Amino acid sequence: MEERTYLCIDLKSFYASVECVERGLDPMKVNLAVADPERGTGTVCLAISPSMKALGVKNRCRVYEIPKNIAYIMAPPRMKLYIQYSANVYAVYLKYLAKEDIHVYSIDEAFLDVTQYLALYRLTARQLAVKIMDDIKETTGITATAGIGTNLYLAKVALDIMAKHVTDNIGCLDEELYQNTLWEHMPLTDFWRVGAGTQKRLSHVGIMTMRDIAHADEDMLYNMFGVDAELLIDHAWGRESTTMKDIKSYRPQSSSLSCGQVLLKDYTFEEGRLIVKEMVDSLCLDMASQGVACQSFTLTVGYSYETAMKPTVGTVTITAASNNYNMIIPNILDLYERMVHRGKHIRKLNVSCNSITKEAYEQYHMFTNFAEAERERKLQRAVLQIKQRYGKNAIVRGMDLQEAATAMERNRQIGGHKSGE
Repeated sequence: MEERTYLCIDLKSFYASVECVERGLDPMKVNLAVADPERGTGTVCLAISPSMKALGVKNRCRVYEIPKNIAYIMAPPRMKLYIQYSANVYAVYLKYLAKEDIHVYSIDEAFLDVTQYLALYRLTARQLAVKIMDDIKETTGITATAGIGTNLYLAKVALDIMAKHVTDNIGCLDEELYQNTLWEHMPLTDFWRVGAGTQKRLSHVGIMTMRDIAHADEDMLYNMFGVDAELLIDHAWGRESTTMKDIKSYRPQSSSLSCGQVLLKDYTFEEGRLIVKEMVDSLCLDMASQGVACQSFTLTVGYSYETAMKPTVGTVTITAASNNYNMIIPNILDLYERMVHRGKHIRKLNVSCNSITKEAYEQYHMFTNFAEAERERKLQRAVLQIKQRYGKNAIVRGMDLQEAATAMERNRQIGGHKSGE
């Protein structure tokens, strides 16, 4: 198999860096936290500038956890602005590589397969990484870090564990170097895809490092983690078989849609019922816009922190796949009535559409009112056209105007945070 070369590029403290650049400030020297002051001191900081990290403040901390003696700027989130910056960075990647060799992993991180480009540009992988990083800095003002690896996993680990702690912001790994330098690295949670739960289970059997995993009894690991043990073992040796081509050609066997939110205060049973109706309305419009329908829906309800109750989960199946709000909502409200504890305050809600199918395959039963179904479909199309042209709040349902409603506020957000408009 041909040895490949990958870059994994990350934009340093992305949201905070964007806010600093917009203010003409140096994110390496200025203390800035991206957080919504309207959500109180318990809200999570979406990002903090590198200078705050240098003072020991943890990324993704809550506002009240920032030491009182540290002076800093609090910048409300502007998600639309961050998306534009991310698009500008993607445009930089396209100056050097074809889109088929770029995989956007998140808003601030991407994998690049540079195998075929090194000879073209007559550059080493490190030289090409520097060239791209310098271009990002010149174009956006954002500092980038990079990991170089002979597979996707090693590129990611080189970024996460090595690049962020060296002066040139570049880490480089192959399998031999990985085993020689990182097999004893701790904690295991520093490695890609090793969570706190996995680390805890491994520690119970005396496994503390990647070397320990590589030399552990494989049958024991498979008994502990099932098929996931294969990935864990491969990564312990620095192996990863997935290529950029595999990522680009992947198509899921089934897909779903979901809508969820963490409420900013405790909601009563009736207020929670209103939010569920709003969420189902949003999901139905999303399905209509994508030309899909669904027959099975799952509702998850989380309760106030004070109750210490586990979330309740329920699933309902309707007679035929549909994206018709009037057909779906009675079934989900019936499920809500049956599963939710009436005397307990609600803090989290999620509605998901399971295994969506193409709208063209939607089936009707003998009691379907075809005229009503077609009228509802035309109404959905009209609503979507209005929202696409004039904004999501250009047309809303009457329930969205109630005091406890959240739909209009969420329509102004991107990813649950302020868009900045």
